[in-house]
Amino acid sequence: MKSYIVIGLGRFGGEAARQLCALGCEVLAMDTRSDLVQQMAADATHAVVGDGQDKEVLRALGAGNFDCAVVAIGDNLAASVLVTMNLKELGVPMVVCKAHDETHRRVLEKLGADRVVIPEQEQAIRLARSLSSPNVLDYIELSGDYGIMEVPAPQDWMNQTLKELDIRAKHGINIIATKRDGKIDTFPAGDYRFRPGDVIVVLGDSDTMKKVQKL
Repeated sequence: MKSYIVIGLGRFGGEAARQLCALGCEVLAMDTRSDLVQQMAADATHAVVGDGQDKEVLRALGAGNFDCAVVAIGDNLAASVLVTMNLKELGVPMVVCKAHDETHRRVLEKLGADRVVIPEQEQAIRLARSLSSPNVLDYIELSGDYGIMEVPAPQDWMNQTLKELDIRAKHGINIIATKRDGKIDTFPAGDYRFRPGDVIVVLGDSDTMKKVQKL
């Protein structure tokens, strides 16, 4: 079971803590506001009032023993910077931070944050992708150049196998998973035969994504 410490229980941090706990993870939820901690008490493994800007508080909570920390103090640059520094110094192997803009992102990345997200920006990118290409079911940006996209399998692929279609050679597209009736098949074998309703999950750069949208 993976363990997470979530610092900052606003809308983003609170929801992250709830979702991680629902997925069976051990979650320590933390905030300086007692009312937010009380609201989280029933949804997280542990919920405590504390200030992550104080390294000794984090040390006492055993922050360095968690697999990952989520710093969800995106509206307070100084606080998120200090909390991130404390977590890295305590040896947390994976620190994910929320930022409110690109400047904030760059600062956190320079401090060693392993991943920085700007929720509003990422949601806007996903919305724009889905609106501009109706066949795109979902899009996750991994970097400025790479992403993961979900699209329905093209109709002309039906009843053919991956090997028969030779998709990688013909289109330069890497299918990392398929979805059928709610079940996910990661890195499907060459004998995978497409059926109506199938969804493909593709990993690639911006040029690859353009090809996928034209399938």
